[in-house]
Amino acid sequence: MSLPIEYPYPPMEADSADALPDAGAWQYEPKWDGFRCLAFRDKDEVRIQSKAGKPLGRYFPDVVAALAALRATRFVLDGEIVIPVDGRLSFDELLLRVHPAASRVRTLVEAHPARLEVFDLLVDERGRSLVELPLVERRQRLEAFARKYFLKATTVVLSRATRRLATARSWLESGGGGDLDGVVAKRLDLPYRSGERDGMVKVKRQHTADCVVGGFRYASKGGGIGSLLLGLYDGEGLLDHVGFCSSLSAAERRGLKEMLEPLRKPPGFTGRAPGGPSRWSTERSAQWEPLAPKLVVEVEYDHITNRRFRHGTRFLRWRPDKAPRQCTMEQLR
Repeated sequence: MSLPIEYPYPPMEADSADALPDAGAWQYEPKWDGFRCLAFRDKDEVRIQSKAGKPLGRYFPDVVAALAALRATRFVLDGEIVIPVDGRLSFDELLLRVHPAASRVRTLVEAHPARLEVFDLLVDERGRSLVELPLVERRQRLEAFARKYFLKATTVVLSRATRRLATARSWLESGGGGDLDGVVAKRLDLPYRSGERDGMVKVKRQHTADCVVGGFRYASKGGGIGSLLLGLYDGEGLLDHVGFCSSLSAAERRGLKEMLEPLRKPPGFTGRAPGGPSRWSTERSAQWEPLAPKLVVEVEYDHITNRRFRHGTRFLRWRPDKAPRQCTMEQLR
């Protein structure tokens, strides 16, 4: 490509924060529940990359085609690929797209086309780099670019932005109907900080659930408790494994062995059980001990994928007041 920035290009990233920074020097944007994407177009050549710099074009040919259809023939955009399904964004559909068979990808595209939410303009239609400009100027140019070129493009759209803290907080509280991963705040006065995290923070939405402790794993060293295995009852009354909790402080781990080991009893999970070893796990870390369904714990989580916690959860408290059978999948709706 003859663009002023080379493909692949490290995108600007964000540090995690517990709260949004005060209004004034910041722009707030939705943090979409999707795949980060930098889109490069130089005349007839269109390439899209992931946050890690990997090519995404084979998995999202609909996005590539939409970018190629824009009247602007040179640009670099920063955005997020999302897939709407029945009026909501589906992360599961994004995961399905990462498939080696082109025929399978084509079928998925026809069923649920993707959308690119654009939130930054790094190279304009004249081939000029904008990365040294402050965000306040880049946003103005992006909005002008969108008005000119996105008018009839339903696959490539301008992502929302605001400078009002109250609006950003409302996005964080409502979650955009479940479509938002959180809210991102960016310094208005800074240039595009490729590969850096300063000047940009993200605040994720969090949720809580009461789960049955259906098993545990020992720590790889020391013989203590490494993680709690969490379960929820499905509609048929079976206890499905839905994730784990390993974020336990030393005080929270104290006495866990004495609490858990007397409750060891198979099968632990009567429905979906914890998987076996993976390429990241050792033989020991994949082993787990089943428990009688007696203990309930409240945890904090961020996302659900395939009726499981997408990431590890954070321990909040024990719930001796809650009956295990009350811990159902309904909490995740």
